[in-house]
Amino acid sequence: MNDLCILMQAATAPDYKLLYEQKSQAFDALEITVTGLQQQLQQLQKMIFGSRHERFIPSSANDPQLSLDIKAESTATASITSTKQVSYTRTNTTIEQKPLQHPGRMKLPESLRREQIVIQPAEDITACKQMGEEITEVLEYQPGELYVKQYRRIKYAKPDNGGVLIGKLPSRPIEKAMAGEGLLAQIVIDKYVDHLPLYRQMQRFERAGVKLSYSTLTDWVSDTCKLITPLFEALKAEVLKSNYLHADETPIKVMDKDKKGETHRGYYWVYQNSIDKIVFFDYQEGRGREGPTEILQNFKGYLQTDGYVAYDVFDKKENITQIHCMAHARRMFNDALDNHRAVAEHAMEEIQKLYIIERICREQNLSFAETKVVRQLKSVPILKSLGKWMKDEYIKAMPKSLIGKALGYSIERWEKLSLYTEDGKLNIDNNPVENSIRPVALGRKNYLFAGSHEAAKRSGMLYSLLGTCKMHNIEPYNWLKDVLQTIADHPINKISELLPHHWKK
Repeated sequence: MNDLCILMQAATAPDYKLLYEQKSQAFDALEITVTGLQQQLQQLQKMIFGSRHERFIPSSANDPQLSLDIKAESTATASITSTKQVSYTRTNTTIEQKPLQHPGRMKLPESLRREQIVIQPAEDITACKQMGEEITEVLEYQPGELYVKQYRRIKYAKPDNGGVLIGKLPSRPIEKAMAGEGLLAQIVIDKYVDHLPLYRQMQRFERAGVKLSYSTLTDWVSDTCKLITPLFEALKAEVLKSNYLHADETPIKVMDKDKKGETHRGYYWVYQNSIDKIVFFDYQEGRGREGPTEILQNFKGYLQTDGYVAYDVFDKKENITQIHCMAHARRMFNDALDNHRAVAEHAMEEIQKLYIIERICREQNLSFAETKVVRQLKSVPILKSLGKWMKDEYIKAMPKSLIGKALGYSIERWEKLSLYTEDGKLNIDNNPVENSIRPVALGRKNYLFAGSHEAAKRSGMLYSLLGTCKMHNIEPYNWLKDVLQTIADHPINKISELLPHHWKK
């Protein structure tokens, strides 16, 4: 009986070892959660109060610029870069230091209109002989001028009551509208290049004595977009003909009649040909893969993205090679500096070496073939070594920590992050298309939202054409004014001649 009681007590007694293990596991999980929350708090504080730039300055002992010596050959016999050894003898020589001279006032551009004001001496100059003149130039400004272009068509009566002769009005951008091409172009440029919302433009016109309603301005922008729609379609076709595209997306708030009191979150999907410097903004109501799948259904070539999952569908397409963005990988290590500085710094130092190689190739104006040779000789060894090092460090890191996430992100995408070395025309990152997106980010801070889905599409059209102007250093007002003046009479089969990169004033 006593033995039975002892057995019963043993069966019901708590297993302290098991309880200890369970509590230990729970404590470890809680510690991981707290660490993750602390890191998120640090990131939020950095986003709100810290610097937003990603510039990385390594310690002088590990400066990657000191260890890189770019010497490569584009062929077996031709040298891409050459070095020359120079010897000299230094002697102590006392040089009289001259005082620094002021470089003088900046010379004003000859293209600016000169308003001449002649000033004669106050004294009597009757017996004097002119011996020259002194010219002083002052840079001045007056607010933009609204003026009226008045067409006066003289009527003539034909003899013998044969009818009336009158000159024909030139084509106007918008029939029956009182706005000329110059005004229409300025309204568009003010909003989509200088980020001045229409209601502020309306206030500025009113100060100049012309009262225009908000609906009138929106109608003018809408009609301008209808006029240049064929030009937008021609640009879209040219972008998609490329065999190398950057792709990225950015949100835009849109007023939706089905959502009273709140806005819809739409997206611009941006595709850029960085070789020919042309860009195309496609508005979609969502961020799903349906948008890029439809647009890129006939695309063949390299597609560079930031690793967003919507682009994973293109991995299954035979004619598309997807590559990723080294800047995004570097950004994650930059965010992890406060979490594990030693590991994050080493990764960023090695990535910075890759960027130095790219910079030197650009500075030496190397061809695509020559750039590929340099990358194979210099970049590939760095990438292989760094990829192996990341795998070794990932084993030691907590997967949910910032450094663990940074390592995991790069390891998962390392093959696609390294593919740029296979072709000299490819970029190391997706920064070219991100630069094209910046005007949208600035614009939405000012006009806040698009009035409708159709308005968002029209904005995408203008961002595409004006963004291409920017990439080719074309003054956007001159281009748009000329296009609005000529497009109505321009042959539709030659519409691509008016695209910014083909345009001849």
